[in-house]
Amino acid sequence: MTASTPLIRTVLSTDLDRCFAIETLAYEGDEAATREKIATRITAWPEGFIVAEVDGQVAGFINSGATFEVQMADEAFKELIGHDPAGSEVVIMSVVVHPDFQGLGLSRQLLQSFIARMGEQGKARIHLMCKERHVPLYERFCFVYIKASESDHGGMAWHEMVLDLAVQ
Repeated sequence: MTASTPLIRTVLSTDLDRCFAIETLAYEGDEAATREKIATRITAWPEGFIVAEVDGQVAGFINSGATFEVQMADEAFKELIGHDPAGSEVVIMSVVVHPDFQGLGLSRQLLQSFIARMGEQGKARIHLMCKERHVPLYERFCFVYIKASESDHGGMAWHEMVLDLAVQ
């Protein structure tokens, strides 16, 4: 697919259904966030939720929460329980691109923009959990592998990584 240059922007409430559709396509079974969780993330902290729009349609997104103390295996945080917009630590919940738009570099563009935005907001670190096959992707963005996670979210094995924004 050839697409125009993506617009990376802050999420809008009208993006909810499209983001939910992409989330359910991107993640297996119970690991996908519910529509309600995505709605909460949009409402509670749109500054930590960006989308890539291609030809007028959301093609992918990154969403997150902020806190002062990170506990990566904390399932309640996925509902933004414990989220504090002033928190210095950012936890990415999803990095997803619709299958029709994969292979166009959207994940790279989203991550570059997200990292820059979090730095501009004065955040200290960005944390995430990913599957083992995605560890090399995040390492290309200077995320450092921490450990195999205690989380078994969605019945999957996860790996914790962190990016120190002061090093950027």
